[in-house]
Amino acid sequence: MISRQQAIELDESDALADFRDRFVITDPDLIYLDGNSLGRLPKATVDRVRATMAEEWGDGLVRSWRSGWMAEPGSVGARLAPLIGADPDEVLLTDQTSLNLYKLASAALAHQAPRSTVLTDSGNFPSDIYVLSGVAGAAGGSVRMVGADPVAPSTSAIEAALDDQVGLVSLSHVNFKSGALLDMSSITTAAHEAGAMVLWDLSHSVGAVPIDLRGSGVDLAVGCTYKYLNGGPGSPAFLYVARHLQDTLVQPIHGWWGQEDMFGFGLEYEPAPGMDRFATGTMPILSLAGAGVGIDLTAEAGIDRIRSKSVALTSLIVDLFDELPAGYGFSLGSPRDDGVRGSHVSLRHPDGYRITQALIERNVIPDFRAPDVVRLGAAALYTRFVDVWDAFERLREIMESGAHEEFTDERSGVT
Repeated sequence: MISRQQAIELDESDALADFRDRFVITDPDLIYLDGNSLGRLPKATVDRVRATMAEEWGDGLVRSWRSGWMAEPGSVGARLAPLIGADPDEVLLTDQTSLNLYKLASAALAHQAPRSTVLTDSGNFPSDIYVLSGVAGAAGGSVRMVGADPVAPSTSAIEAALDDQVGLVSLSHVNFKSGALLDMSSITTAAHEAGAMVLWDLSHSVGAVPIDLRGSGVDLAVGCTYKYLNGGPGSPAFLYVARHLQDTLVQPIHGWWGQEDMFGFGLEYEPAPGMDRFATGTMPILSLAGAGVGIDLTAEAGIDRIRSKSVALTSLIVDLFDELPAGYGFSLGSPRDDGVRGSHVSLRHPDGYRITQALIERNVIPDFRAPDVVRLGAAALYTRFVDVWDAFERLREIMESGAHEEFTDERSGVT
């Protein structure tokens, strides 16, 4: 078993160690393992948002729309593009993930008519399934789900579910519970060979694992910026549309920002060319400013270095899990293979919710996902190896003492 001193030595040789100092960390004893849900606050975000408020809004007022604000969704999207293997003119920061999923799924099924079946998996994020069900139903079709047990659907299972009724395959690149990383290239190729389009949700992979949308031939993608990209709570999401589809797809929400001549105020909707047609309403400029800082910080660190450290951190989590006595009752809810695991590891336990509460009381912040998953997120820009080691020591203390039994299993609100 690795010692605490060995974990400290890993931190001392960490090529990304200095990035931790660029985040707001007010409690040095707090072990934050929930960056896969909400990333930490970069110090530069405070200054950037303050400047946007005081100078651009406070002094510039409405003039700031002319001097830069109008271009922000595309310019920040262009900075994100290299992190997902896209070209600068294929990414737009706008709206929220569910709304972007709705827009692109609707556009895809309209393009694919009369094919109206959407293929996804039962382990996909629930809100994605809600949106896809509504979109498919409106198109006169339905959602077909592949089983996700034990951690994610296999490529072969997805291929077997394809037929000439499937117009769209929509999956999460990294499973929100298990952290399983799907084979984007193989699945996209199989879908195209069956005549279907593909829409990926990158929310749990962007900023944590390398993504190559163009190289994989992906049609469409969406994702959020508040997890590994550290954009802030509710920061704008993004969408990707392959260039050859941009002027072909029909965006279903004909909003002001998607109009070709916004300030012509014509009563007939004429979609703007390229990515601009996938915008809807007025952009949240303050939130875009914060999202841009997190994206730039991630790009500076480099996705390959981030992935290398992420693999090392999650491997340490798996190793420390293996050292837990069998009597504690845990099982591993994530893949052991580094190549098919994202940047969080799930521990399953019948008392997972109460264990999560006990960890939080001991200043370790994971999160819980029903029915029995304790998620441990490893955000490479600020999570240390010693953080992981100390978290497991506190977990051992909880299980040895039975401290989790002092907590109720009644759940309300955020878990």
